Amino acid sequence: MQPDHEHDAARGPARDHTHASFALAPAVRAGGVLPGGAYQVHRDFLDFVVDGRPLLHQLSDLDAVSPLASDVPPAIFTDHVRRLLLEAEAPLPGGRYVIYGCPECESLECGAVTAVIERDDDGDVVWRDFAWQTDDAADLELNGYHGIGPFRFRGDQYRTELERLLPNAPARRRVLLIGARVAVLARLAAALRTIGVGADIAEDAVAVPPEELRAYGAVAFGRAVGEERRTAVREAFGRAGAEVAYVDGLAPVVPVLVAQIEQALDRTPPDRRRLTGLTVTGGEATVEVTSTCRVRLVAYRLDRLHRTRTHELCDGLLEPGAHRFPLDARTVRGRSFLVARTMGAVLVAPVTRAARARSPLA
Repeated sequence: MQPDHEHDAARGPARDHTHASFALAPAVRAGGVLPGGAYQVHRDFLDFVVDGRPLLHQLSDLDAVSPLASDVPPAIFTDHVRRLLLEAEAPLPGGRYVIYGCPECESLECGAVTAVIERDDDGDVVWRDFAWQTDDAADLELNGYHGIGPFRFRGDQYRTELERLLPNAPARRRVLLIGARVAVLARLAAALRTIGVGADIAEDAVAVPPEELRAYGAVAFGRAVGEERRTAVREAFGRAGAEVAYVDGLAPVVPVLVAQIEQALDRTPPDRRRLTGLTVTGGEATVEVTSTCRVRLVAYRLDRLHRTRTHELCDGLLEPGAHRFPLDARTVRGRSFLVARTMGAVLVAPVTRAARARSPLA
């Protein structure tokens, strides 16, 4: 008698119902100058995490990125997500989808990792028959990744992870990023997408259809965006009848940027907020809460080499009222910001030059 996992002529191939977990996580393909003088492009993207381990790490020495890259135009990014959700036809014959592609040109001729993605009768999503592919036909015998997969994901978990990247995210948790520093905006977009905030990058909003503008809950301007462009963007949203929050002068620190945008997207009525105030005056920070809650207060600063330094000022339960925390001058010198977080709320405050000058150890 053949084992259950082998082919049975009467019942067909037996199914392996062992499920793998599916998640997304930010990843980076670092840019730089190669020894011969050629330039390697920096790419921020979302990697596929299978059973807690990035899938790309299982493909040794592979220089590639997933289709979910931060610098991909919004419409194309959405197309990639819908393909992975099996809401659009496979781009390659045999129901094959690109899992990782060339980070420089994204051309199939440069090579790509592909796999068959399908939904079974139980609603699970299966990734199988991984292969290295350079044209329309995949040769599994010659170029298959025989030690990778198949992976069976629970349909609800799989859909939840991918659907939060789509433009129709609930409560308009979507932001339009406008600025000149594309690398910073790309890293910011990747970080926002991992917490369920959709993010698109654009030079302006003039040519964006009104229905798309109304899908945004906030617009974030980079520091280099002039007043003329800001005015044009505001007018475009006004014509579309879209009420959005505007975030100006973004800090060049990704965790602070994320917090600024989370704060702008918060639509909680003021009388229902637990974290109500964060101010910096006279060398100290003041945090105000309306009910007992756990608050984490972190200082971020840029050093002279533009590296981000962090210092935790508080992480514990605070009673209702105002709570003051002294600021060490070494912690907040240079360009510095404070971020206060509690469950479901975040506030950001810059540390001004005057506050630094009056810091206790200044």
